Amino acid sequence: MPETSVGFIGLGIMGKPMATNLVKAGYKLYVYNRSSEPAEQLAQMGAIKAANPKELAMASDIVITMLPDSPEVEQVLLGSNGVFEGAKAGTLIIDMSTISPSAAIRLAHIAEQKGLKMLDAPVTGADVGAKEGTLTIMVGGKRDDFERAMPIFQVLGKTIVHVGDHGAGQTVKACNQIVTALTLEAISEALLLAKNSGIDPSTLFTVLSSGLASSRILDVKKDKFLSGRFDPGFKISLHEKDLNIALSTARQSGVPLPLTSLVQQMFVSLKAQGLGNMDHSAVFLFLESLVERKT
Repeated sequence: MPETSVGFIGLGIMGKPMATNLVKAGYKLYVYNRSSEPAEQLAQMGAIKAANPKELAMASDIVITMLPDSPEVEQVLLGSNGVFEGAKAGTLIIDMSTISPSAAIRLAHIAEQKGLKMLDAPVTGADVGAKEGTLTIMVGGKRDDFERAMPIFQVLGKTIVHVGDHGAGQTVKACNQIVTALTLEAISEALLLAKNSGIDPSTLFTVLSSGLASSRILDVKKDKFLSGRFDPGFKISLHEKDLNIALSTARQSGVPLPLTSLVQQMFVSLKAQGLGNMDHSAVFLFLESLVERKT
């Protein structure tokens, strides 16, 4: 059994299976979640439910956060009864959320002033990767902190890369989200063209999966596209947020992202229609609605 005690905050679609894998790996795990049910379920598996982030941090050598956006991470770390209030000197805080690179850098500097260590380590691989422990983890921060966290990363992921200093993990994640969003939109366009031309969608996916157009995204999202059931593996609302981060970072760097802007607006439209909790592959529904209005 690992001697390191770990705290995990944020037990959503991704966080809960990640925390589950740590329990299964034998870690002494403290958990906290805003709604109590996921924490109760982890407690039944052997985790210890904390009353607040401060209590969790007081008991943990390493604290992991997996939260929706920068404000939630800042509240959990900096707020009243937050992690920074309870963490002892030398505690390693690993933020595996997807937040802005600038926020990651700022939080790392505050942590350093308090004698704490910090990594930004966002992930990709959707809920499937979280459940199977095969996530790709891109890590920003100091190399020695990265090495310290490696045993935990190896429980959670398959491809683990130190990509640079504080904030670099979040920048690489923004790049990943650009490629993912544009690929989903391209698959949606191809599927829509095929369906409206009388071609069987299954046949289309067989061809796409065997040639240059093949991709991990195509394989993982195939069933959602073919069934038309877009239960969330990764929500539209979260991906729209991630593209906002990419666009904001690009503006700061003077980099144009024209197609990213376009797909981001598709996600905005779907959110406005009340579809923000659907899987991000439901960008297909945006394009399909344009055909329906035309006819």
